Amino acid sequence: MSISTLCLLVASCGLYKEYEHNTQVPADVIGVDSLAANAPAAPSWREFFTDPLLQQLIDSALVRNTDLKSARIAIEQSEVRLQMAKKSILPSLFFNPSGAIAHFDSNTSKTYDLPLQVGWDMGQIGSYTNKKRAAQAVVLQTKANEDAVRANLISAVAQYYNLLQLLDRQIEILKQTDSLWNVSLETQKVLWENGKIYSTAVNQQEASCLSVKAQIVDAKQEIRTVENALCSLLAMSPRHIERNRFGSFSMPQLTKQDISAQMLLNRPDIRLADHAMEEAFYNMQTARSAFYPGLSLSGTAGWTNSAGGVIVNPGKILLSIVGSLTQPIFARGQLKGNLRLTQLAQEDLRNKYVQTVIDAGNEVNEALADYQLANEKYGHYHRQTAVLHDAYNGTHELMDNGKASYLEVITAQETLLNAQLNEAMTMYDAAQAVIGLYIALGGAAQ
Repeated sequence: MSISTLCLLVASCGLYKEYEHNTQVPADVIGVDSLAANAPAAPSWREFFTDPLLQQLIDSALVRNTDLKSARIAIEQSEVRLQMAKKSILPSLFFNPSGAIAHFDSNTSKTYDLPLQVGWDMGQIGSYTNKKRAAQAVVLQTKANEDAVRANLISAVAQYYNLLQLLDRQIEILKQTDSLWNVSLETQKVLWENGKIYSTAVNQQEASCLSVKAQIVDAKQEIRTVENALCSLLAMSPRHIERNRFGSFSMPQLTKQDISAQMLLNRPDIRLADHAMEEAFYNMQTARSAFYPGLSLSGTAGWTNSAGGVIVNPGKILLSIVGSLTQPIFARGQLKGNLRLTQLAQEDLRNKYVQTVIDAGNEVNEALADYQLANEKYGHYHRQTAVLHDAYNGTHELMDNGKASYLEVITAQETLLNAQLNEAMTMYDAAQAVIGLYIALGGAAQ
């Protein structure tokens, strides 16, 4: 077979074909009413999380977190492997000197070899290129994984911060309730002393006050646990975390019409799935290349005084070169088996990629709905709290005038407390929806 014929055969077999990346996702993957064609770029995490103290914590986590450092080390390791793959085509060169002394019939002979040995194994046709490209795909996977770790880290810091704000708000509500209920307790003691109510009313009110005090202790304990968990993310010793009061917050004004399906390509999991398919594609190409001839060259150059029958010094030049071309014929089914396995792996990863895109669209859709519904629910709870506060004051005044029982007051107290806690929890749910949208859009711009 001539060299030109061999080159034509290799070119036609597609061993050097490059992987075609997935650059499109279905336009309606977020929902049928999400058809934005030229939506703006995804906002940065600073646009999602505008609290200055939270931003400081996130900046610190991005510098100190050990998981993120490990992800960066994994990138460096994959880049080293890529450089090794790129250099695997280069020839090897070894210096292998040797010497010997022989004594026979009072004659002593000394011999030596000073060879430089060269080896160049180019492997199967196309295998080097595909292995190198597969290593490049692995590097891109580690970079996508680093982006995922970074996004999840930012998300975790924001979640802990919002939880601390919620607990602070709960303690604030409980302390206000404790103060109000203590006033009620003192009022009921006076009414009992004047014979207007029974002692059971005083006991019931005191039990309610003690319950609130216990809830305050529980919230303080949970704050310590959350602060320690946040400090662990920041790779620092336990300490108090400075935070602003839980109140109104802003989020990027994004709706389904503002979000293009193409934004999902920013997601680390989609990029990782794509690069995993890329690696599988080149692994399949490598398996195909095993069916084609392999070429290897080896040689020796140097000096020796052991070549020939007469020992002389200095030695003679030693030269040798050997070339071989290996064509697989029968390998007990291993080559076909390996090729089929790589094809199946590629097909499996293709299915996983499709599911990853579908799940991503669902996450964006759900995060947007959660935020909108939480805002709507918060408006209802806010109004309910105001109404119940007026109802509590009115009931307390009626009890002071002997026109309402202590049970009505206790019921009004507990109803108001639950409404206040629900209002705070709904605000927390809205904050969580913002975090969910941030993650659903792939951690946004870094």
